[in-house]
Order: sequence, then C-alpha cells, then structure tokens
Amino acid sequence: MKHLKISLLLLLSTVVAQSQEQFVINSNYLVSPDTVWVFTPDDIDNKSLPLTYLLHGWSGNYQNWNEIIDCQKYANEYNTIIVCPDGLYDSWYINSPAENENDWATFFSWELAPLIAQNYNIQEDSIFITGLSMGGHGALYLFGLFTEYFQSAGSQSGLLDLRNWSEHYGINRILGLSDDEEEDNEDILWSYSVAAHTDWIKSKNKKIIVSCGTEDPFYNINVDYVDLCKENEIDVTFISGKGAHNGNYWHSAVKDHFEFFFK
Repeated sequence: MKHLKISLLLLLSTVVAQSQEQFVINSNYLVSPDTVWVFTPDDIDNKSLPLTYLLHGWSGNYQNWNEIIDCQKYANEYNTIIVCPDGLYDSWYINSPAENENDWATFFSWELAPLIAQNYNIQEDSIFITGLSMGGHGALYLFGLFTEYFQSAGSQSGLLDLRNWSEHYGINRILGLSDDEEEDNEDILWSYSVAAHTDWIKSKNKKIIVSCGTEDPFYNINVDYVDLCKENEIDVTFISGKGAHNGNYWHSAVKDHFEFFFK
C-alpha cells in the first residue's frame, strides 16, 4: 500500500474533541486533498462500534451532511461512528477514465478505509454506506465494488442511471466523453451507472435501501432501479413519498436509512 500523507487538524474549542475529528488526506489518487469529518458517540468507552459512511451530493463537500442533520446526534442515537468524506465537488465516487481526474474508488479502498480502521475500533461486520444524489450513486457503486467490506448500503435520490444526463453535473468531463462518439458515450455512461451492475451484489445476500421523493427528477430512475433489483432477486427496500430533490427531503429520508441499518 502506498504511503499515506495524513495530517490531523486540531478542532475549534467549541467542538468536543473526543467525539469529532477532521483528517486531511493528501492522496496519491486524487487531484486535491480530501477532508474527512468523523463523528463518534460521546460515550465511546473503547468498545468496537458500527461504522456509517455518509456521501454528499454534486457540488457539495464533507460539511454538507452535518448541515442537513446533526451528525453528532445521530452518532449518539445509533451508537455508530459516522464518516463524512469529501467527494470533491463532482468525482461521482468512481475511478475516472479521463486523464488527470480522480480515482475516488481506489482512494476509498487504499487510503480512506484503512485510515478509519487504523484510528477507530470498528465492528467489521457492521459497516454501512449511504448518500444523497451523486452520493446515492456513489454509495451503491462502492457497495458493489467492495461488497465484502460493507454489510449494507443505501441511496437517497440517487442518479442511478447516468444515461441522458451526460451534459449535467460534470458527467461528461469525469467520464472523458467526446461529442464525436455518441454511441461509445452511451456505452460508457451505462458502464459507470449503478443500474448496470446489479450482478455485483446479486449473489451476496445483502440488503439495500433506496428512497426517493415523488417530485424528484430522478424518481423514475429510482423506480426502474428497484424493479431491476427485484428482477435479479436482490433484497431491496424502497421508500417513496412526497418530496423533492432538496435538503428537507434528505433530512427526513436519512432517518429511514439509519433505522434500516440498525434495526
């Protein structure tokens, strides 16, 4: 494993030092450093704990989840370590095929996950991941790549099929798409879509959760993905109801995901 250059930032005096830490990872696989915010229960007592990753959406950063919910409160309520990494605006949490772009999936497996394991006492059979929008895609994509590492995963308002959205959210650039190769572009978009890879989790006997508001522009994509999971006999829980693509919906939806993981 490549040497990690990691520096621990001191927190402001208003932050409970025992419960929150921020790390800056100068990664070998990313074009810029990644800041990671970690929340632990106030009463940690040196015991091993479940671990939950929260991935933010497009144009966001590592602070966004704590702006939507009180992550410290959730860490205390569900007695879990919560990790909020930075998706670097529009990494899509993948290994980009474009030159001089991020290899976020490799960063996760070679640098971020080992860093968390080195610094915290984790229950290795209780590791979860979920996210919103781009982060919903990222959570299920990473779950598919590293299914043995995670116990379960979820997506909230995820763009789970990238086709027809290439001109939005930096997707063209991150996938290195060319205007002159439309047929090839369609294949590339599908190959990096979560919906194309239900086979990655089909035989693992692990459960996932998908939620999306009925007023969300990605709602039909989520319905189609859930149908695809059921066709492939994947145990998926789908939660839908009134809601749009915004913080109000995610504030509510994430509670369902924590309940699903820890029930």
